[in-house]
Amino acid sequence: MKIIPAVDIKEGKCVRLSQGKAEQETVYSDDPVAMANHWDEEGAQTIHVVDLDGAFQGSPVNSEIVKNIIYSSSVDIQIGGGIRTLETIATYINAGAYRVILGTVAQKEPQFVEEACRRFPGKIIVGIDARDGFVAVKGWVEVSKQRATDLARKMKGYGIAGFIFTDISRDGMLQGPNLESIKSFAESVQLPVIASGGVSCLEDVKSLAALEPHGVEGVIIGKALYDNVLSLKEARDLIHAG
Repeated sequence: MKIIPAVDIKEGKCVRLSQGKAEQETVYSDDPVAMANHWDEEGAQTIHVVDLDGAFQGSPVNSEIVKNIIYSSSVDIQIGGGIRTLETIATYINAGAYRVILGTVAQKEPQFVEEACRRFPGKIIVGIDARDGFVAVKGWVEVSKQRATDLARKMKGYGIAGFIFTDISRDGMLQGPNLESIKSFAESVQLPVIASGGVSCLEDVKSLAALEPHGVEGVIIGKALYDNVLSLKEARDLIHAG
């Protein structure tokens, strides 16, 4: 299982939000590129980068910072946030992004995801953010009437590389991941799933690692790493020991 540090960018800074709320932010660094390099040096295999301004506004805002992270990193970079055109996908992939995450657009325009997968095979991963089992969109500002599992099943046939599943009621709250909803989602989609939201301690990492046979291949960790509640090395050692 991969332990994936998160670098969320807002107004050019590295921040964390609580439950995706723009007004509940903590700034951890004025230099997201240096922060990504730090996780690279700490041994991350993949780094999860999100342009939060892009997610809220619907088009990339911090793309130059994102590209600088890609250029300066030796590891895989997956990028999301406001990616809603084929041109934007091409820009990030040409810059060297490992994968591009499509979120809101997957719910609003599923045919766009299909076209993106056709154009960029193996490079598209769909981010599904859920509150109480329903899909949240536009940087989590709106909750739709569509079930997360229904959207995932629709995406499955398009050739996507997998899913990032976030339970936003847990995100940034250090309350532990919603293991039941993650397991249920992974079993229903039968594609690789990266879990996100709520990891607060090594025990949470261990619990998620136990879901690997059900299709959970990685976990994104943000606040717990930034608040030094757990270290990337400890989490990686735990996985390797298992």
